[in-house]
Amino acid sequence: MSKLGKTNAEFQLIEEGDKILVGLSGGKDSLTMIHAMKEQQRRAPFDFEFIAVTVGYGMGENFEKLSAHCKEHGIEHIVKETQTYDLAKEKIRKNSSFCSFFSRMRRGYLYSVAKELGCNKVALGHHMDDAAESFFMNFIYNGQMRTLAPKYRAQNGLIVIRPLIQMRERQLRAFVEDNGIEAIGDEACPAMRFDVKMPYARAEMKEMLASMEKEHPQLFTSLNAAFKNISVDSFFMTEREAFDHK
Repeated sequence: MSKLGKTNAEFQLIEEGDKILVGLSGGKDSLTMIHAMKEQQRRAPFDFEFIAVTVGYGMGENFEKLSAHCKEHGIEHIVKETQTYDLAKEKIRKNSSFCSFFSRMRRGYLYSVAKELGCNKVALGHHMDDAAESFFMNFIYNGQMRTLAPKYRAQNGLIVIRPLIQMRERQLRAFVEDNGIEAIGDEACPAMRFDVKMPYARAEMKEMLASMEKEHPQLFTSLNAAFKNISVDSFFMTEREAFDHK
């Protein structure tokens, strides 16, 4: 909660009067986030609302335990049922990437529900490991210096926030394990039902970063600092690009 509070103060993620949709997949990250948000409500010197929303893909998922968990802890929860799985059968070709498709569809549904509920913000459960992996994936495969912003405005006007972005994945895993919370794992991944190649790039980044961290234990601390300390004028830009940036 100390880290969450510092991140919130640094980036003004949660503010007075906010109504926030929290994406709840049922995995360790989003489960940690709903409990952190509930505790933040109790501690914060300002008022805000949040509601947990789970997107079903139309695969016959059963979210009864997840809904019961939210009810037990006084967290409002909505399940948005979709037919994304059937749509994916038509749209995703054999041996094609599927993660981006499901991610785009899920994000679109979350945005739509947020608008319907009158929410002004959407909270996602990405953490520091996600940001580091995304940075190196973009760097190596796309030739871009890009990662996950703690806060940004989507094209539809909603503000997207990532309250856990400065926390490590192992912290979130420890939270659910130490508290005996049943999290949904990879068994719910739609990819398990498709004849498609697995997303090897992110797995490679995880392995690479784990190896680097063994050699350099302060790696993630340095990455976190570097993401806030960007010397744009030291990169390869034309004079016009440098001017536009300023």
